[in-house]
Amino acid sequence: MSARSDLVRAGALALLGACASITHAPTPPAPLLPEAFPGGVDAPSVAQVDWAAYFADESLSALLSEALSANFDVQAALQRVEAARAGVLAATGVRLPRLDLAAGAGVRKFGLFTMDGAGNASTDIQPGKVVPEDYPDLSLGVSASWEPDLWGRLAKLRDSARAQYLASIEGTHLVVSAVVADVASAYFGVVAADRSLAILQRSLARQEEALEVMRVQKQAARATELAVQQFEAQVASTRALVAQAELTRVELENQLNLLLGRPPQPAPRSDAALSGTFGVELTAGAPSELLRNRPDVREAELRLQASRFDLEAARAAFYPSTTITAGAGYQAFDGRLLFRSPESFVYSIAGGLLLPVFNRAELQAGEQQATALQVQAAIEYQSVVLRAFVEVSSALAAVERAAQVTAERERRQVALEQSVESANALFGAGKASYLDVLIAQQGALEAELELVEARLAQRNAGIALYRALGGGWRSAERAPD
Repeated sequence: MSARSDLVRAGALALLGACASITHAPTPPAPLLPEAFPGGVDAPSVAQVDWAAYFADESLSALLSEALSANFDVQAALQRVEAARAGVLAATGVRLPRLDLAAGAGVRKFGLFTMDGAGNASTDIQPGKVVPEDYPDLSLGVSASWEPDLWGRLAKLRDSARAQYLASIEGTHLVVSAVVADVASAYFGVVAADRSLAILQRSLARQEEALEVMRVQKQAARATELAVQQFEAQVASTRALVAQAELTRVELENQLNLLLGRPPQPAPRSDAALSGTFGVELTAGAPSELLRNRPDVREAELRLQASRFDLEAARAAFYPSTTITAGAGYQAFDGRLLFRSPESFVYSIAGGLLLPVFNRAELQAGEQQATALQVQAAIEYQSVVLRAFVEVSSALAAVERAAQVTAERERRQVALEQSVESANALFGAGKASYLDVLIAQQGALEAELELVEARLAQRNAGIALYRALGGGWRSAERAPD
């Protein structure tokens, strides 16, 4: 009795010590965001707009629809959601009673020089028939077990699994948003490559015509061999640029097809895609909208919630747990007697209480790990929120500067096109040299190519802003949350 009392006292002291050791993890401060973005306007965020309305390009919309159904990253993300859903079902099922159907058949033989063997040798299993040395054993029945969730540990594990499942959904939204941005960027890159190639081919045709004119003038002694050589060098340089532009277009189109989950093939596109504007005004809304629009912010928040549930479950592990088991069925040594009632009917019911005593170090380690993971999740959440604000601020500045650069390059391109016409007229009148013509043509070509780059940069800035605000994962058929 003394030993049992000491054991109970030790268990009680261990339980009290464990409860006293449970401390609350420090709660990190909530992320502080400014009331408005630098240079932002008081208007709703474009993140609430679905991608079809935002881009307003039928060819791009068709490609995006194909990408979201065939892209490998999206498909993998959907499977992660299914795995998380299974985790919720498993965590929910643990809290329910378990019921199993059990059937068994076997033969046992007891040694004659054992208590069981000696007793069986002198015992009749039936009137006039002793227990055989080879003793058959047949059974059929059901068994059940249940762990009552006294302290809510299993409920917290279920809540953690649910939060992880919701976080996986937000992770899928994040992948979708990235795929939409990547496909749009690749699409506009292909359109820009088309336009650059067309500009170079048109310029090459003009340069080849000018070269022929220069050769004729040389034969008429109106130009020198040096002039012909300079024009030939310009034509060769432009031909090299044409070959490079063709390669760039192939690479960009292959990149687009990879995002679509298909082998290389021509992709439909609109020639006027770079010349137009986005379907809506590029407004950022309030910084607080990032908390509900950006999938990575929502995912981080849900993972923070899951870590808190895990910590609470780890703390609940310090308390006693109980398990109730029960079983009922039929058992006999002869199949003909298996279902005879009440002789062959058997049942059992039992309950046990498990009190952690000597594994306190293991439980404390689990609690410390859960505490550290919760603090880590809180830090990651703050980091994601701050990064989101910085990305939007940078994207807003890029949109504004890209518009300014495009406007200036448009003016430059118009001026240099006029300079080419002037240089050709003066050269024909003998008031300008062939070098003046070459310089004017080269400047006009560079201006056109730079204008294409500026318009592409302006498009990419709008895409980056849309993605930074948390747009792109809402489809045209789905209303904003």
